[in-house]
Amino acid sequence: MSKKRKIIIAGNWKMNKSIHEAEELTKGIKQLLGETSEVDVVVCPTFTALKSVGDIITNTNIKLGAQNMHWEAEGAYTGEISSSMLRDLYCHYVILGHSERRTYFGETDEVVNKKVKAAIAGNLIPIVCVGESLEQRESDQTKAIIKDQIEKSLAGLGEDLKKVIIAYEPIWAIGTGLTASPEQAQDVHAYIRGILEEMGGTDVAQAIRIQYGGSMKPTNADELLSQPDIDGGLIGGAALDANSFAGIVNAGIEK
Repeated sequence: MSKKRKIIIAGNWKMNKSIHEAEELTKGIKQLLGETSEVDVVVCPTFTALKSVGDIITNTNIKLGAQNMHWEAEGAYTGEISSSMLRDLYCHYVILGHSERRTYFGETDEVVNKKVKAAIAGNLIPIVCVGESLEQRESDQTKAIIKDQIEKSLAGLGEDLKKVIIAYEPIWAIGTGLTASPEQAQDVHAYIRGILEEMGGTDVAQAIRIQYGGSMKPTNADELLSQPDIDGGLIGGAALDANSFAGIVNAGIEK
């Protein structure tokens, strides 16, 4: 039985790839996935490669995303990028609140909330990341942490709540090779959908896509994407190789 929510696979390239390397990777992804329509495919290169990557995927089904943005439209914010600047480059998506932003750059749920609102106002689709650390999971705080992050990061959106994509990324499974079991991931995804239902009602909760973002790769993608509340993946390391990324996308095509 196919899912009623369309699967979305987004590659988060993080701080990897020169412009030339990004172009080569994009060409490979375009060759393998340029005509794919059954799954939404998104690539999120570094800021410096957005223009080059965007040019290569023009007139394909692959969409462009950014890894971060500021909440203000313009101003004295050295080193920052606004939503309109991203739209200038034909970005459709932006990753917000990634655990690495939260951990290394001190981003709070309140900061993420401002960015989410600015992204939606700027006609970008925010991919909002939430997730717990290994210490938090082992002390049975996972659901409390997730609930707090969702409610604060998505506060005050009203009708715009349905425009958000959620990425559940257990911090202990990012870049470690560890992966939440399909059952563990499904349990948290279902819990997130329950919180969204409390916030926006059943129809909104059922419409919002929730990605899994912790070491998804071709070998485990099929089992993860088979879970009823897992609607895609936010892919890190496996997105840096065209064949690997395509393997994950192809696993989602039959779902």
